[in-house]
This record gives sequence, structure tokens and C-alpha cells, in this order.
Amino acid sequence: MNPVKHLLAACASASLFLSQAAESGESGFSALFDGSSLTGWEQHSGTAEYRVDNGAIIGKTVPDTGNSFLCTSRKYGNFILELEFKVDPSMNSGIQFRSNYYTQETEVEINGKKKKFPADRVHGYQYEIDPSPRAYTGGVYDEGRRGWLFDLKNNEAARKAFKQGEWNQARIECSGSSIRTFINGVPAADFSDELTREGVIALQVHGIGKRKEAVGKEVMWRNIRIKELP
Repeated sequence: MNPVKHLLAACASASLFLSQAAESGESGFSALFDGSSLTGWEQHSGTAEYRVDNGAIIGKTVPDTGNSFLCTSRKYGNFILELEFKVDPSMNSGIQFRSNYYTQETEVEINGKKKKFPADRVHGYQYEIDPSPRAYTGGVYDEGRRGWLFDLKNNEAARKAFKQGEWNQARIECSGSSIRTFINGVPAADFSDELTREGVIALQVHGIGKRKEAVGKEVMWRNIRIKELP
């Protein structure tokens, strides 16, 4: 390439990078994942394998364990969370938010019923990742507590928005009691709930029991960023 053209191209690339960086800074988002390590994250509940490869966090199924969660080391209350994910079509997974765990076995009352949580069991709101024909990706499930809070049986647009075998974008908005989710820009769940106002963000690898055919399946997450709200 002509040296002058090479210099102009380099300047243009630098300008674009600076412009994108400025835009990112103005948006108020900060990275939760540095792209190269699991710094700021810690594993709870199960023993699935987590690693970093090619700028993504990869979770892999292992036998004889319950659901596993890679959790942020700090809690978040009001926020907008964005990330991309890709999942094996035979898996079920999820993104926890406003979720918690106890350091010892604890019994609490939820909706008038007593519920006992084993030590270290992650529970709370989950953005469902569901590549099955049911296609509830983007719905909200209350992991370990009440079950479905907002499925997608009446939201055909969201059910069709998931891209099988490709990277998908998840967006979760929490402000006070309001919870909204999106899958690839399409509105999914939209409801209010008062049970939990703060908790960790976590990446789930679903337990597979003793099913040998399910061992070694992977789910990936990347470009994880959060914007905290008042």
C-alpha cells in the first residue's frame, strides 16, 4: 500500500476507535468481563467448568452436579445489562440477575410459604436461554423460588427472534419493581415484581444429572457490560 494511503487509513481507524470509545463512555456502560480472565467473577452452587477463550466466557456441562453459576463478586440493583450469548441447541441455560445465595442453610418465607435454601444455592431472577422448540429465550424464570414469572407463550415475535447456533444479544432492564427484557432488540418480558431489588449477575450452566450424552455441551457469553441506574 502507498505509505500516504496507509497513514490515512490508520488515522481513519484511530478516529473511528476514539469515536466509538467516546460514544461508549457517554453511554455510561462499563465492562463486567475483561475478555481475557475471570477477574471479578466467582463460581457458586455447582461444579460445571468455566473458562475464557477467544474473548468469551465458556461454560461446559459436567455430570453429577446441580445447576452451576458464575457470579459477579458484587451486587447490582437498578441497571441495564447487555451481553451476547451462543448456546448448544441441546442445552438450557440462563443469565441470573438480582440473584443471591446464603452462606449457610437458610429458611425464608416467600408468598406465605416457607422455603429452605441449601448453603451456596443461587436463586433469583433468570433471563431464560432456551434453544428448544418452546423458544422461551428472553422470558424470566425465578430460579430456585417461584418458577415462571413471565414466559413467552403470548409473545410470538420474541420467540422468533432467537437465532439458533448464532450469537444473540440479551438486554435486561431493572428499575425499582420494573423488569424488562429483550432478545436481539425485540421486547420479551415486561412486568413488575417486588421480591428482590438487588443481587449478583450470574451465568448459568444447567445441571445434566447422569446423562452421558449431555456431557461437554457448551454455552458462551461475551461483551458483557452494565449501566447502573439511580
